[in-house]
Amino acid sequence: MHMKILQKDLKHGFLKVKIDSSEDLWYLESIIEQSDVVSGMTERKIKIGGSEEKSKISRINVFLKIKVEKISFEDTLRVSGIIIDGPEDVPKGEYHTFSIAEGTTITIEKNHWTKYVLKKLEEATKQSAFYALIVAFDREDAIFALLKNNGYEVLLEIKGDVAKKGVDEKKTSFYKEIISKMKDYDEKYSFNSIILASPAFWKEYLLKELDDDVLKKKIILATCSSIDGGTINEILRRPELATVLEKDKSSKELSVVDELLNAINNNNAAYGMRDVKSKIDSGNISVLLVSENLIKKARADKTYSQIELLMTQAESLNAEIRIISSEDAARKLDGLSGIACLLRWKENYGKQNYEP
Repeated sequence: MHMKILQKDLKHGFLKVKIDSSEDLWYLESIIEQSDVVSGMTERKIKIGGSEEKSKISRINVFLKIKVEKISFEDTLRVSGIIIDGPEDVPKGEYHTFSIAEGTTITIEKNHWTKYVLKKLEEATKQSAFYALIVAFDREDAIFALLKNNGYEVLLEIKGDVAKKGVDEKKTSFYKEIISKMKDYDEKYSFNSIILASPAFWKEYLLKELDDDVLKKKIILATCSSIDGGTINEILRRPELATVLEKDKSSKELSVVDELLNAINNNNAAYGMRDVKSKIDSGNISVLLVSENLIKKARADKTYSQIELLMTQAESLNAEIRIISSEDAARKLDGLSGIACLLRWKENYGKQNYEP
């Protein structure tokens, strides 16, 4: 479930990765930049045959190396640029687009790996503790699975006793059994999210039976075609899973931004480029927070080097660097200019006047 690094030599600007999930594509969109060199196996149309009349177009897999000019991300990540290396029958200087999806292996070469890119790479490959509960069921069967960083573990499978007569009564009893097991597992793991999946409308019926408002707030509804051995893998390919991952990340980022807001009220934080730089210069910084929106704007405006310098200096002081990218947390930080820091020690002065 995390991007795999196959080879790494950042001293020579070289990184080879394998894409394991759709979330990896989101990270790669931030990691790959214009003027990078991307290489790997890719599909390309090639003319086969002699004369124009007799030649035909065929799609073949070839190894190509391109200098990146454009990156776009929809269902797949598309990286386009000029071919700088490849087989003899593929002319250099022509345009080519890599379509990067799950299972793709590519190599990225850069002249300089910035702090921001390295943080995104760390985030993409880090095995942080993550748990969510998947409950897949219909009116006769239910599967409980624990979703973890490295896959999932089936915790329990239960069967309902549905007879032709008294179906509604048996169904309600089965739902209560499922809800009881959900509560037990939530007490044990304290989930941030619970994915409730079923064919048809069974999940909505169960939700009506659930009277626990705290548990309800954790639930994300998903659809599956049936309840069998392939059900959990089917759910893992659903877009709802990306929602769960983002929800977990958002919770953590909101927590650190709220900590920042409290620290500002207690004169234990600074924000804005000028004041953050002042704290770094004096060594009084424990955490540096930078909005990804600010970084993207600075990269587009060719002013990112200023932020890179602050990140490098903060890191030399053993300060933690947090890139804030989830929507709610980033919006709050953007309201404070997009850059801020928590202090190592409290300074006694009046509330600062914000200057970007």
